[in-house]
Order: sequence, then C-alpha cells, then structure tokens
Amino acid sequence: MIQHPLQRTRRRLQRRLRNKHQFGRLSTIPVQAGTPAAKKTIAVQPAGITSEALPPDSLLPRPEKQLTARPLPERTPAAKAEPGPRRSKGKWNISSFQVARVDDKSRFHDFDLPLSLMRAIADLGFEYCTPIQAKALPDALTGKDLVGRASTGTGKTAVFLIALLTKLLREKRSPRPRTPQALIIAPTRELVMQIAKDGHLFARYTPFRIIAVYGGADYQGQISRLEKGRADIVVATPGRLLDFVGKRVVRLHQVRTMIIDEADRMLDMGFIPDVRRIIGRTPKKQDRQTMLFSATITPDVKRLAEQWCVNPISLETELEQMTVDTVEQIVYMTTTAEKYNVLYNTIVSGKHERIIVFTNMKSEAKRLYDRLRGNDIQCALLTGDVPQQKRMARLESFRAGRVEVMIATDVAGRGIHIDGISHVFNYTLPYEPEDYVHRIGRTGRAGNSGISISFADEEGAFYLPEIEEFIGRSLPCVQPEESLLREPPPGRTPRKPVRRGRGKKRRRR
Repeated sequence: MIQHPLQRTRRRLQRRLRNKHQFGRLSTIPVQAGTPAAKKTIAVQPAGITSEALPPDSLLPRPEKQLTARPLPERTPAAKAEPGPRRSKGKWNISSFQVARVDDKSRFHDFDLPLSLMRAIADLGFEYCTPIQAKALPDALTGKDLVGRASTGTGKTAVFLIALLTKLLREKRSPRPRTPQALIIAPTRELVMQIAKDGHLFARYTPFRIIAVYGGADYQGQISRLEKGRADIVVATPGRLLDFVGKRVVRLHQVRTMIIDEADRMLDMGFIPDVRRIIGRTPKKQDRQTMLFSATITPDVKRLAEQWCVNPISLETELEQMTVDTVEQIVYMTTTAEKYNVLYNTIVSGKHERIIVFTNMKSEAKRLYDRLRGNDIQCALLTGDVPQQKRMARLESFRAGRVEVMIATDVAGRGIHIDGISHVFNYTLPYEPEDYVHRIGRTGRAGNSGISISFADEEGAFYLPEIEEFIGRSLPCVQPEESLLREPPPGRTPRKPVRRGRGKKRRRR
C-alpha cells in the first residue's frame, strides 16, 4: 500500500510524541567531530533502561530538585479584643435634622414625608418651604390635581418631585423596564436635564431611577437606559418622547402621576399637539394625578387644564414678590448705539461674577457675540442653532467660570440653572412680558441678590408698559453714568474661515 508523504511524516511525528511521553525527557550525546553524523544528536533513554551503550553520567539528565518547604515561624495567638460599641451602618434619624418652628413659615417636617426623602431634603439644606411649596404640597401629597402659576426659581420643581416620590414610596409598585410610573414633560432640553438633576438629588436615598429623554443627543443611549433596568420616572421633551412612544420604547399605560411644566412655553413653541398625543397614551385623567405649572394662566392654559385635570386646585404666587426682593431691576434710557457701551464697560469693570445677556433674535445674538470677541471678551453663544453637544460644553464652561459672559436667546436660555449669576442684561426687551420674569429669574436665586439691567432704547421703550403691568409695579428708568458710556476700544474684525478648493467655475461666454 503506497502512503502519501504527508501521511508518513504524520505517523513519524506521532511515533516521536509517543516515545517522548513513554520515556520522559531525552538526553543527547554529542558525536565526535569529523564523522558523517557531525552536528547531529542521538537520543538515549534515561538511566534505568538497559542498553549496550549508555552515555556517561555527566550527560544524563539531572534529577529534578526536590523543594522542601521552609518551616513557618511560630506565632503566638493574638489576644481577643473585648466587644466594643457597634458602629452604625449609615442609618439616619430625623432627630439629626431639627428645624425650629417659625410663624408664617412652613417646614418640611409638617408634611409627614418619608424618612428617605427627609434625609435628601436635609442634605440639600432646605429648612422652610417657599410660598408655592407651602400652598401646593398639602394638596399635592393627597393626590389632588393642581394648576399652579409659578415662574422659574420659586421652588415649583421641588413641589412635584416631593409629591411624586412620596406617592411612589407609599404605593411600592413593582418596577418594570420601559414602563414609567411618573412622567414629567418640559419644553426644552436644558429644563429636562435640570429637572432630572434635581430629581436625582431628591431620590438619592430611594430605589427609584430617573431617566432623561430629550432630542439632539444620545439617541441609542437613551433607548438602552429605558430598556435595561427600571424606569420609574421619565423626564422628557415632547418630540423625543413621542418618537419613543411610537416605537414602543416607552409604554405609558402605567403612569400614575403626570407633570406638565411651563405649559405657557409649550403653547408658544407649538408642542401642545404632541403633548395631547402623549397624554392620550396615559391612563384616563380619573386614574392619574395631573399637575400643571405655568408662568401665566392664560385662557388657553385654562382650557388645557380643564381637558387634562379633574377638579384642579388653582394656586398662584405673586410674581412681583419673586423679582423685587432679591433682584435689583434697572432700566437705562439709552440709544441703540449706547447699549453696547454700557454692556462693555460693565463687563470690564470686574464688578460681577457671571453675566447673561438676552436678545430676541439669533442674528442679533451672533452679532453681539462677534463684537465682544473682537474686544477680547471671553464669551459664549447659546442659540437654537448650536448643536446639543456644544451647548452642553458651553454651559459647563459657564458654570465652571472659564467663561464669564453668556449670550443667549429666550428659547435656548430657558432652563439655565447656574448659581453665581450676578447680572442679567436684557439687551433687547422681550416681546412677551412673562419672558422678562423668566429672564431675570436667572439671577437672585436661592435668596442671593442679583442685578437686572434693561435698555429702553427707541424700540424697547414700547414694550416697557406691558412688562410693568404684568409684574404689577413700575420700573425705575435712569440715565447711565458717564463711565458706562465711554467708547470701547476699536475691536478686531472676526476673520472669516478661508475656503479651500477650486471655487465656482466661471461661466464661459
């Protein structure tokens, strides 16, 4: 039988492996130089196997060295420690959070809140309720529907977060992925992220999970967070949430608490049709608690409340109390050309921490941004055209103090919650009076003082009477000081990016 050369080679290798396995390690005997077998080795069996020619002892494999364990030194047993006082395993008691009773002020202790929630409130340093919290919490905790008139900075976020967390802690429902028990809808991404951030602070000692859903970034990441693990509370913008509902990423049939924040802004931005479709996926209004908050209660907002709520309790806070006590409001009578002088000289004076400058239009914000950059002022631009990742990076730079001046429009600036903002400039007065309240609400937060500076120029003077009527008081109009009217140095013209390429081809005639 003729074998293939590869088969013979394979059999030869198998034979060698069997011999090696049977006889152990092989020794080698050198062959004398000059013989035909030079530079070859002869395999010899180890000692103990009979053979006519065995190599000398020096060439046999050395026996493996036996390792002996070194005896360990004797140790004397340590003396057994006497039992001492047991350490606490991080348990918290309400006695460590004492707040004195004060007339005309409500404490969070007065609402019989769960211990885990009170611990988070103690960590946040909240002792007494704000006016909207004192009015809304008693009804919100009992499951009643609310319609509250409250602007940014009044503490309304804490009202619905405390109410829905208390409800979840008392009901103890089993969590399910993609099926939230509470839903919060807000008009802008920044506001959604801020509510989610506040929610994490209140829910830090609870098992509940809060997920933010908003457009412009992290599409697959948001889907992954909703599908994996529990999704107790979802904070979302209408567009992205409706997209996820249509793809069955989120199911709203188990929602027991519904929050609609800044309903007036929802109307202005055209989100109400999307909100209607979202609410249509939730249980009937008799089977859920609905809370609606708005800076203004217009007839349109009242109609929405009648459609979505059951016998809602109306709560209002006086807007002038929120703006006058902590914010000094100044209106400078200037020309359009003098506005930039006042802004520039205020910035270079250094008597500020952080400044937000509001404009009505994106194009105006961009021109102001370029002009400040030309005068070597480090500033950031925040408009609706800025991509989400850049928006977040610029807000973080502003929050960290790397940039002291932020130029924003109303839509982009809504929901900015940053501490340490000392000045708010209304470079152009807003068209809607409620936007004025929202703008100056960026400063004077949490009891701190702030300054609001507005310009009553040739156009802005026409919007001033409506604002004064809305806030219920007249605003002092003064002439700016001479030091604020000094002409700034000539600025550098921002260089346009150079286009590289062939450019447009000339048409042949």
